[in-house]
Amino acid sequence: MPRALPLPWALWGRPSVKVVVTAGVFVTTLWNLRCFLDPSKVSGEAPKHPEPLVVLVWEWPSKQVPNISGDVCRELYGIAGCWLTTEQQLLGRADVVVFPQTRLQHGRDRLPKERLPEQSWVWVSLESPSNTKALRGWNQTFNWVMTYRRDSDIFIPYGKLVPNRSATVNIPRKTNLVSWVISNYHRTQKRAEVYKNLSRYLHVNIYGKANKKPLCKDCLLPTTSKSKFYLAFENSIHQDYITEKLWRNSLMAGTVPVVLGPPRANYEQFIPADSFIHIDDFASLADLATFLKTMNSSRYRQFFAWQKGYSVKLYADWRERICTICTAYPSLPRGRLYPDLESWFNT
Repeated sequence: MPRALPLPWALWGRPSVKVVVTAGVFVTTLWNLRCFLDPSKVSGEAPKHPEPLVVLVWEWPSKQVPNISGDVCRELYGIAGCWLTTEQQLLGRADVVVFPQTRLQHGRDRLPKERLPEQSWVWVSLESPSNTKALRGWNQTFNWVMTYRRDSDIFIPYGKLVPNRSATVNIPRKTNLVSWVISNYHRTQKRAEVYKNLSRYLHVNIYGKANKKPLCKDCLLPTTSKSKFYLAFENSIHQDYITEKLWRNSLMAGTVPVVLGPPRANYEQFIPADSFIHIDDFASLADLATFLKTMNSSRYRQFFAWQKGYSVKLYADWRERICTICTAYPSLPRGRLYPDLESWFNT
């Protein structure tokens, strides 16, 4: 019995050059479409994690460890496929291990002996370089960094402005000119020097432990909201180091921040240029004091124009910060180590 020919050739004979070219174009199109639908095939990015990502927080950043049982990232923040744990015995199952700088000061002997294959270690800090010591011992240890700096692998700001179409301008009733909440007052800090000189020209209402007037958690915003201006002075000057002093104590409270921190251009990467006053805007602190004391109501209201379309989003829960690791995970680089963590952070 003669061998049967393949059906297409039996019916149509050998394909022409035109057919072969057309078929080649068709196959190439399908391949490109496949890569488009799954970018990780061509970009080198990690493929989508098929199972929940296990994030082990080696030691929780704050003294109080909140409830992280169950699917907390999805239930609280709408982040699916993310499982948080502090159970160190689950190290072998962890995709990501988080090490807060506040817990690393006890030494390397508290860390795992080695990192498992395909596991990524994250260094986490919300403090500035001026308040972060002994980083030299952590070279070639961490794959990713998670800080307030925008160039971090995982960016965790203290706050941000989020669009809010229903927002309206709300300026609380004012009973005094300037206020400042300060817990740790050190004469060597620039903010202490600026306050001392500024207070020669106007009165500043001071609250906090440094002035023996501590405010309870629910008392802070009602207190600072009564002032027209708030001294949002950072404890040290570093790029992107813009803390809750701006976001919570001032903007969220409904008062105009007078900022001492990185240059104005850096602030403008976070908030509108007309929403704050920078001390560098003035030739002297005497000029700043005059500007604050003589401002009319019309000019004052202009500082709140941002409220027409935005509201303040404050990051205060470490669970939310840790959950963002799962959101960033697919696009993070693999296999990289920070050779000199101290140099990177101090840059």
